[in-house]
Amino acid sequence: MRYVLSGVSQEAFLQPPAEEQAFLAPFERYRRGLQTALRQAVPSDGDRLDALVRYQMGWEDEKGQPVEDASCQGKALRPTFCLLVCEALGGDWERALPAAAALELVHNFSLVHDDIQDGDTERRHRPTLWYLWGRPRALVAGDALLAHAARSLERLADSGSSSETQLRASALLSLRCLEMIEGQYIDISYESRLDIGESEYVEMVSQKTGALLRCSGEMGALLAGASGESVGAMGRCGHSLGIAFQVRDDILGIWGDTATTGKAARNDIWRKKKSFPVAYALEHATGTARRELRRIYSKPELGARDVELALSILEDIGARERSQVLAEERASDALATLAQVEMSHWGRDAIEAMVYFLVHREY
Repeated sequence: MRYVLSGVSQEAFLQPPAEEQAFLAPFERYRRGLQTALRQAVPSDGDRLDALVRYQMGWEDEKGQPVEDASCQGKALRPTFCLLVCEALGGDWERALPAAAALELVHNFSLVHDDIQDGDTERRHRPTLWYLWGRPRALVAGDALLAHAARSLERLADSGSSSETQLRASALLSLRCLEMIEGQYIDISYESRLDIGESEYVEMVSQKTGALLRCSGEMGALLAGASGESVGAMGRCGHSLGIAFQVRDDILGIWGDTATTGKAARNDIWRKKKSFPVAYALEHATGTARRELRRIYSKPELGARDVELALSILEDIGARERSQVLAEERASDALATLAQVEMSHWGRDAIEAMVYFLVHREY
């Protein structure tokens, strides 16, 4: 079943019903192989540093006991997209597992540092790494995740990839990782500014979130032996998907259900985070609403009444609706790029289902 036919109108994209099972199918297909590759990349010899890494990966609790709850391990979106692209373009997805594992390790490296910088105390329904072990040790554990990612890519040679392909994959990951870090730097710089608009937000998030999903598409196509044009197109597809994914995440960061998202209610407002709904409101609010919003986001700390007032302004100006429109526009961009690449019918169906679901998800 096709969820979105390439080239359809934006209005048509909004309508088709999402079946969660179709979205989850690739995740289930690759889950066991990915977990094996990840555990091969992270030692399990009782080292105290890697105990923190295993906690971050969702394999153990703070006492080092095994955890069976898969929700602690995150969505695995980036490695799954990489493996799906590889197989859809005719490659052997198992040969791409070291690259997929590297992507997930880099993603977790970024989460550890994000949590430290943002002061978040909960992620994936449990305490964050720094909250349990302190910022200095969590910082080192995050660095270890990045090192494990680099070592995982070395295993591409064992999977049958040429040395040239391995070097290209390593160069891609390094480049996109730097873009991601720069995006995080820009995001932090926005914390003290009140003149952030839509275009600046998109520029920031295209690096912070778009870069690694771009890398997922690029490496999946590269390891499938696809042409340079297809590698570039799948990278652009992943990049647009990354922006759409982040904007939807911004919606959930304000209006999401805590029990479903695993994050505190209205968390992004409490933190004065310049997510897209806020950037949109800061640019488009007028009169009293504009003055009040700027006053709230100028305060050192917010109270409950500040949060409620900010939320009211966002809702009155239509920030939630505009955010969803942007997410769907970028999802349509991803699908338009996807249409340029020759691939299996089932692979195209799976990627289209993934794109649709990610911009309508509730977690």
